[in-house]
Amino acid sequence: MGRGGKVRLRERSGRPRRFRRARPVEKYNVRSAILSPAIQVVRAGARLRTETSWLDSWHCFSFGRHYEPENTHHGLLIACNDNTLRGSTGFSDHDHQEVEIVTWVVEGELEQRDGDGGARLLRPGLVGRVSAGRGIRHREMNPAGWAPCRYIEMWVPSESGRLEPSAEVADVDEALVSGGLVPVASGQGHDGAATLAQSQAVLWAGRVLPRESVTIPDGPRVHLFVTVGDGVLDTGGLAGAGKLAEGDSVRLVAPGWPLFTAGPMGAELLVWETA
Repeated sequence: MGRGGKVRLRERSGRPRRFRRARPVEKYNVRSAILSPAIQVVRAGARLRTETSWLDSWHCFSFGRHYEPENTHHGLLIACNDNTLRGSTGFSDHDHQEVEIVTWVVEGELEQRDGDGGARLLRPGLVGRVSAGRGIRHREMNPAGWAPCRYIEMWVPSESGRLEPSAEVADVDEALVSGGLVPVASGQGHDGAATLAQSQAVLWAGRVLPRESVTIPDGPRVHLFVTVGDGVLDTGGLAGAGKLAEGDSVRLVAPGWPLFTAGPMGAELLVWETA
């Protein structure tokens, strides 16, 4: 796995500041590059990783047996796992409580089955939301006999406790065709988005066309994750411009409407805007 650390910014006679290669951080071993107090870039290879015979999972934050005290969340986002399941495998029955779980399939299909008999089949263009509430038991499986399933699973805490468990699937495929960022899971009543029991969180998704530019929300805390492709994020006076590749993420605090421009093959983004 990669190493991370602090990055110092330096002005060069008229040239903008750039994202720099990370240096080791000895105290906490935080696997990221800190560009300024309001921006932090985590490279794909610097994420924590869980690898088994059937699962390859890369974690943006501390998760499971992996724990870094300075890397537990960004705003309300407490999990962002990039999971790949082999065919006919998956997570057996397990429990969740008091959390909003949002699932975004990048490749293949994912089947979710609840202990009460509910079931959902997710594929690209469908966003799944599970409100665990006072407690839910479910399993997640790749139903394909041979093809892998890659999906991003993200968690934010529910706003109030002891809610009735519920689940929802929203079809956002058509909305994504027009380009730009689309609200796909929201606690603020966005039309067409899956409903979150957390009023201070919105998940935006975008299939950004080659060379297209999209504006990133200026929320209190913003988490940008590149699921597919690459591009350049321009944060202006905050940290200049820097290239982002597939699997990279950026943690922003009051970023001031940065601009992301996709590379020649386009890009897919997931952007959380939270308190």
